[in-house]
Parts: sequence; C-alpha cells; structure tokens
Amino acid sequence: MQSEESRRLYRIPHAMRLLSMSRTVIYEKIRAGRLRIVKEGRTTLVPAEAIEEYVELLKQEAEVSRYGKAS
Repeated sequence: MQSEESRRLYRIPHAMRLLSMSRTVIYEKIRAGRLRIVKEGRTTLVPAEAIEEYVELLKQEAEVSRYGKAS
C-alpha cells in the first residue's frame, strides 16, 4: 500500500475526504472544469497535482474576493 505522500492518484471517495466535499460537489467541480480527472478504464481518478491546483485556485479566489485583486 502506498503512503499518503507517494500516492499520485486518488479515487473519488478519497478525494472527497481530502477536500472535505460531498460526492455531488466533487462531480460538479469536475463538470465545471475546476477539478481535473483521469480515467483508467471505468475508474475515475483525481491526480494529486489536480487537488493541489484546486486548493491553490481556491486560495487565489479568496484573495481576490478579500482584496479585490490577484497577487
């Protein structure tokens, strides 16, 4: 079994826990293009870097809404 640090792909239930989001919200973010996924057969996987990118996007949006500009 891979450690948390070395894991590169997450199944949807694990991504839900990492992002503290419901299944519905995760799939809404995917459909909106805000969270990237990859498919392996019928399995939907979220790359670790896609989770990091999404968190950074949220930080940028929070800063814009707080200060009215991006840094």
